[in-house]
Amino acid sequence: MHSRVVGYLQSDFHLLTASIVCCFSTRFRSLEALPARETSTWPRLAPNVYPTSIALRRGRRHCHYTASCLRAASLSPWQLFVDRCCEEARTHGEMKLKRFLLRYYPPGIILEYDKGGYVKTKSIDLLGLTPETNPDELVAEIRQSEPLITEPRAAQVKQLILRLQQKQSQQDHHRFCFYKELKAHILPLTNVAFDKSGSRFLTGSYDRTCRVWDTASGTELHALEGHRNVVYAIAFNNPYGDKIATGSFDKTCKLWCAETGKCFHTFRGHMAEIVCLAFNPQSTLVATGSMDATAKLWDVETGEEVATLTDHTAEVLSLCFNTVGNQLVTGSFDHTVAIWDVASARRVHTLIGHSGEISNVQFNWDCSLIVTGSMDKTCKLWEAISGKCVATLVGHKEEVLDVCFDLSGQLIATASADGTARVFSATTHQCLLTLEGHDGEISKICFNPQGSRILTASSDKTARLWDTQSGVCLQVLEGHTEEIFSCVFNYEGDTIITGSKDNTCRIWY
Repeated sequence: MHSRVVGYLQSDFHLLTASIVCCFSTRFRSLEALPARETSTWPRLAPNVYPTSIALRRGRRHCHYTASCLRAASLSPWQLFVDRCCEEARTHGEMKLKRFLLRYYPPGIILEYDKGGYVKTKSIDLLGLTPETNPDELVAEIRQSEPLITEPRAAQVKQLILRLQQKQSQQDHHRFCFYKELKAHILPLTNVAFDKSGSRFLTGSYDRTCRVWDTASGTELHALEGHRNVVYAIAFNNPYGDKIATGSFDKTCKLWCAETGKCFHTFRGHMAEIVCLAFNPQSTLVATGSMDATAKLWDVETGEEVATLTDHTAEVLSLCFNTVGNQLVTGSFDHTVAIWDVASARRVHTLIGHSGEISNVQFNWDCSLIVTGSMDKTCKLWEAISGKCVATLVGHKEEVLDVCFDLSGQLIATASADGTARVFSATTHQCLLTLEGHDGEISKICFNPQGSRILTASSDKTARLWDTQSGVCLQVLEGHTEEIFSCVFNYEGDTIITGSKDNTCRIWY
């Protein structure tokens, strides 16, 4: 397969923060991510809460936390803050507000409440929040639309908003330094991926294995062996991080225990190579895309095939769940993109407009938009509800090899075979920046969780770090001896992994 296909895998990114519940006292608890939109699946999950002890790396400082890992329907990692007074339940009709959860990336406030004996959550997404936003006006606006936020709670909500603004105001002067080179595989790497906390990462390779690594020490934790061909697509089931999926050119996908390296299931049914995969946010399904022109959904618990999505007429090279998990988007070499209803496996829309193969597809955070990159040198923006194309983003002189949103959904970054990357506004559709400096095609691009930096990987054997506001190249990450296929930020945005055709990966702090 052409080398530029490598790195198309939509990693969950995207989602990328530590989940910390800070009690009002000096005791801390870490909580797994909570769903961003209302759910009612929680009561059966309560028995699975269990305590443990973990240490989280914070630069040179190490803090000790009490962790409480919650197996729950979940959409992405949250940064959490809980004020003790939120434990006092308030009744609004049949709803009892239990506590507030603060999400840093992207900014938002999560309300956890009880309704009819079911614990539910709803999110107040503050995607447009800036340090200049008036918190009093924002609180008033929130109170108008959210009945759970009454006058006694207004002051608490304001403090949470101020905390988010304080986080946004922190200056990012971090300069990455080379930490360690891992001679990870005996053949070139295909992809790299972090777990939810950034403490572990995966490497896939042409040597038919996937390996699990400890980020802090660079030691190998597990070698996932069993595939009979290239391991091309890899992912943790973030935010849980207890399972790993690997997709291979041997036409199978395997599900592994992240703690022991044991293989739970081998998903068989595709008639050609598997080149992309993703867990749904609830970690109940794995979606796989194949060169056989189909995508399939698999049950994580039973290992059974749930559905086959058969609308495409050529290879399915990219797929992505939205953050709710009710829709899946697939991109194909047949020049089309399909939106699927996950529950019914029914095709909702076929997005027609590109004149070349689709290289990557992605939902934005609030599920309203889909961005697609194509070999026709363009990127298109689509309404998820209607399937209507709202913009065509042009400017590249060669194929668009990768495309992504930042976590707020306000910016779009594109990477091209012309050796440049571009940043577009998701609202005005204007090209804001052109990132120039690489001497070869750029196969991978991603934002850090804060949205302040862009990372690119190129065939010129380097990765580059760019400032999102100015477009200035801040750093050139050098050392690989062959082209870099994949790159990724960790959950805090302070660690980078690069994977190369030279059979190595590099850790940058």
